[in-house]
Order: sequence, then C-alpha cells, then structure tokens
Amino acid sequence: MNVFDASALLCLLRDEAGSDTVERELERGGCCSAANWSEIAQKVLAHDGDWDVAAGVLLSYRLDVEPVTRGDAERAARMWVRGSGLSLADRLCLATADRLGATVWTADTAWGSSDVVRQVR
Repeated sequence: MNVFDASALLCLLRDEAGSDTVERELERGGCCSAANWSEIAQKVLAHDGDWDVAAGVLLSYRLDVEPVTRGDAERAARMWVRGSGLSLADRLCLATADRLGATVWTADTAWGSSDVVRQVR
C-alpha cells in the first residue's frame, strides 16, 4: 500500500522532477490523508489554480482520501519534536502510513529515506 504526502502529489500536479515516479506509484493505488488533501487544496488555491481540475486529475488515479482517525491524531502528537521540521500534516501522513502498514512517498527531502519513507526524486 502507498500513502502519498502532499509534496509528492503536488510534484505530479506541477509536473516537477519525480512526477513520473508519483504517477507510476499512483497507478498501483494508494491514498493520502484528509489532512494532506486539505494541504494540496490550499496550495493549489493559493497559487490561483483550479482546485476542481487538480482534484479531478488526482482522483483519476487509484487514489483514496483516508480519514484521519483518533489514533492517527494521537500518533502524530507523539511524533512531535521541537525543531524537527515535521508539520502536523507531515506527522498525520506518517501516522496514516503507520496505521496502514504502508510505504510513504514524499518529495520532502527533510524526511530522508528508509524502508517506510521513499523519495520521489
């Protein structure tokens, strides 16, 4: 199972380096947390983009929007470390992936790479 961070899905929408990796993995299916979905919408709208078109593109793949559960919220809170650079949405993405036993795809290099976290570029 794949979980996509907002940065990975924005990479696809903006046709940035790594978008081919995101597209390949989206074709296999996966999800993003509702918190990341909101983050993507905010960034598209902040740049005067057409959210309906962007959402349509993302949903044309095998992408589900996964609700944030109480457990996710509590896991994300426990992940907080001052100065770590991980936003609440980042931590909710990681918590969602943990709950689902999934691989996380991100374009945020600050996350590094591991068995669980994969960089798209």
